[in-house]
Amino acid sequence: MPRYAGAPSERGGEMSHSSSIAGARRATQARKLLVMAVPAIAVGVGSALMLWALDMLSEGLEHVLWDALPAAFGFGPDNPFWVIGVLTLTGAAVGATVRYLPGHGGPDSAVGELDAEPPKLIALPSLALAVVLGLAGGVSLGPENPIIGINSALAVAVLARFAAKIPAKLAAVFAMSATIGALFGTPVAAALVLTGAIGAIKGEGALWDKLFLPLAAAASAAITMKLLGGNTLAFSLPPIGEADFFDAVVGVGIAICAALIVILAAVLLPIAHRLFHSLGSPLLFTTLGGALLGVLAVIGGPLTMFKGLNETGALLSDPGAYSAGQLALFAGVKLVALVIAAAAGFRGGRVFPVVFIGVALGLLAAALFPGIPLALAVACAALGATLVATHDGWIALFLAVALVGDITVLPLLCVIILPLWLVVTAAPELIVAPRKDEPATA
Repeated sequence: MPRYAGAPSERGGEMSHSSSIAGARRATQARKLLVMAVPAIAVGVGSALMLWALDMLSEGLEHVLWDALPAAFGFGPDNPFWVIGVLTLTGAAVGATVRYLPGHGGPDSAVGELDAEPPKLIALPSLALAVVLGLAGGVSLGPENPIIGINSALAVAVLARFAAKIPAKLAAVFAMSATIGALFGTPVAAALVLTGAIGAIKGEGALWDKLFLPLAAAASAAITMKLLGGNTLAFSLPPIGEADFFDAVVGVGIAICAALIVILAAVLLPIAHRLFHSLGSPLLFTTLGGALLGVLAVIGGPLTMFKGLNETGALLSDPGAYSAGQLALFAGVKLVALVIAAAAGFRGGRVFPVVFIGVALGLLAAALFPGIPLALAVACAALGATLVATHDGWIALFLAVALVGDITVLPLLCVIILPLWLVVTAAPELIVAPRKDEPATA
C-alpha cells in the first residue's frame, strides 16, 4: 500500500503540467491571432474601399450614360436605339480594353471561380476599367469575380511587402472573405463560404481559430461598407408562418425547377463561349455580345439589365405588380443575357444575375399557384438557382434566407436542399472549363 501512496499526487502533477502546457498554447494562439488581426482588418477596410470606389465610378458613369446624355438628346433612356447603341459601344470599349491594354483585362471571368488565383498586378487597371464599363453599361454580370481578384492581388502584394510572414494564400483568403463581407453587407456570408475553403489554410487549431482572421477581415469590410452607405442585400417578404409537409414538397418542386432552368444556362455557356471566341479578337466578339445584350434589353426592359441587385429589390418591393407572363419574360431574358455576357468576354460575376433569375422564378411560381406562401416560393427558387451557380450549399441557404428576411424559412430550406443537391451535384457548373492549350488567365 505505501508504494502507491505517491501515485495520485504524481498523476495529479502530470495532469496539472499538461493543463499548464495546453493553457500556454491557447494563450500563445490567442496572442498570435490578435497580432494577425491587424493586417486582416486592414485588408478588410481596403477591400471595402476598393469595392466602394469601383461602385461609385460605375454609378457615376451609369448616370451619364442612362440619365444625362439621353436627357440632353431629348429622349428617354429606354429608347431602343439608345439601349442597343450604348450596350454595343460598351461591348466595344470592354473588347478594346481586353485586346489592347496591358494585362488584357485580367482573367476571363467565365472560367474563374470566386477563389481563383489572383491576377497579375499589371492586369489590375485594365480589369478595373473593364468591370466599371460593364457595370455602368448595363451588362448582366455582377462585380464579385473581378473585385475579389483585384483585392486578392493587392492584398498579396501589400502583405508581402509589409507583413512577409503571412502566406500569400492566407492573404488571398483575407481579401476574398473581406470582399464577400462588403458585397453582402455582413460577415456571415463569408463565414459560410469559408467553411468549405478553410482547409487551404495550413496549421493546427480549431475551425474557429482558422476562421478568426478571415472573419475579422469580413467584419471590418462589412462595417466599412455600411459606413460608406453601400448597398446591402436586405429585403423582406410576408413570413411563411407554420410550414407543413405539403410546403416542403412544393418547395422541393420549385427549387428543382429553378435549378433545372439555370442548369440549362450552364449547358449553353461553354457552347456560347466557344462560338464567341471563335471570332478571334475580343474587339469583335465582345462588341457582338454587347449588341445582342442591347436587343435583349429592349425585349426584357430595364429590369433585365445591369448586375441585378437593385432590380431584385424592385421585384420584391412590389411582387404583385407583374403578371406571370412578365415574370417569365424577365427570367428568360436575364438567363440568356447572363450566358451571352459571360461568354462574350465581359468581366463580371454570375451570382447577382442568378439571384435575380431565382427571385423572378419564385414570384412566377407564386403567381401561377396563389396558395403557395410568397416567401417560400422566392426562397426555394433562389436556393435552386444559386446552388447551381455556386455549387455551395451554405451561400445558397444564406442568400435564400436573406432575400425573404424570414429566418423561420431556414429549417424548411435545410430539408429542401437535400434532394436539390442530388440534382445539382450531378449537373454541370455555371462555368467554362479552360482549354488545355489555353491558360485560364489569358
